[in-house]
This record gives sequence, structure tokens and C-alpha cells, in this order.
Amino acid sequence: MTDAASDNEIHFYTRKWIRPEDLNANGTLFGGSLLKWIDEEATIYTIVQLGNPRVVTKFISEINFVNSARQGDLVEMGLRATDFGRTSMTMCAHVRNMITHASILTIDKIVFVSLDESSKPAPHGYSSITYQRDRFPAVHDAWATADSELAGPRGDTGPR
Repeated sequence: MTDAASDNEIHFYTRKWIRPEDLNANGTLFGGSLLKWIDEEATIYTIVQLGNPRVVTKFISEINFVNSARQGDLVEMGLRATDFGRTSMTMCAHVRNMITHASILTIDKIVFVSLDESSKPAPHGYSSITYQRDRFPAVHDAWATADSELAGPRGDTGPR
């Protein structure tokens, strides 16, 4: 996808079904639940784009709640990378009702930073979006640490 129109589209969708535990006292979607979902999805998106499991949320701009959702609604979240810095990636977010396409929320700017093993900002070397899994981290350090802690005397982890 190289034309300008497709570059401005939201490409990454995650769907959620609004359940009773997602509601506020007004009987509508609790904003905190929605923001948690967006932050989680943005983290996954950044990990895939930068190929680094060590990423953190640095900044979220103004959050514009346009409409709400009610129990039983299906909503979808879209993210699009808008800029790659030396150690960061910036994206925008849009949440809408999956059936009516009514906008629920927009965020113009979410910034994530790539970190090294010492939790310091680390250059990632990317400047464009990938739609492949070529940057996906092959081994997550937390998994490697867990494997070494489970290792027996010969270093094998055995069946799990």
C-alpha cells in the first residue's frame, strides 16, 4: 500500500464486546476500560512495528470522547503509525461502533519509546510501517529468564 489515501487509513483493528463489567454508573462504556484497551493494543502494535518487547507509553495527547457505547455493543479500535523517531514511534487511534461506524473516541497522538535492557531509550532503526511479522521479536527476555529459572541441572527445561 503506497498511495497517499491508503497511508492515511487506520489499518489495525481489534474488536471488543461491551460487557456489564465495562460500564460506568451511567450504564455506558467506562472511559478507563477503553483507555486500558487502547494502551494494550498500542503496546502490541509498537512491539510488532519495532521488533522490541521493551516498549513503554511516553505520551497520550488529548482524548476526544465523541460518543459512548452500551452493553452488548461491538466496538473496534484502530491504530496507525504516523511517525518514527530515533527511539520512538508515534501513532493515532480511533475507536468506533463496529455496526454503525459511529465514532466513539479519537486520540491524535500516542508516543511509545523503545528501551534497551537497562530501561534506557534505545534506537530502533525503523522509519516505516510493516504489515509483515518480520520485526516480531523471536525471543522475549522475560521468557528467556523464565526458561533459565526452570532449567534443571543440565540446562533443560523439560516438558511443560
